Amino acid sequence: MVWAMVIKREYPNAPVVAVAALILDKGRLLLVRRKNEPSQGLWSAPGGLVELNERTKDAVRREVEEETGIRVEVDRLLTVADHIIKNKDGHAKFHYIIIYYLAHPAGGTLRASTDAEDARWIPLDEVKNLPASRTFISLIEGAKRKRWLRES
Repeated sequence: MVWAMVIKREYPNAPVVAVAALILDKGRLLLVRRKNEPSQGLWSAPGGLVELNERTKDAVRREVEEETGIRVEVDRLLTVADHIIKNKDGHAKFHYIIIYYLAHPAGGTLRASTDAEDARWIPLDEVKNLPASRTFISLIEGAKRKRWLRES
């Protein structure tokens, strides 16, 4: 008997597992502006869903290249964060568990693709001024305090 579960992003039955990478190069962070909900129009780290039978490090390399055209080498696991958006009745409209990695560029040509409407290298000290989720800005500020990210 084959059993399969369809993963619903909106109003999921369980949290959805995703990966993202903080990619720093010469004091700049590689960011994407999301094309789709739940963070449409907001800047964030490139990433996406982990596919069945895919290791998270492989998923983050694949997702970054799909969204930005940049190949990366994964340096280390940074943190795991919950991204939950509730509707007006308090039900989880979106619930992602995001596994964040620190990575560095290893080639490719920058271009926005798939789920990104824009992709840019942003100076680290300017990230806090971008439209982004509070969760993402808190992650960046925490990463700077812990010296995971450095401006030079």
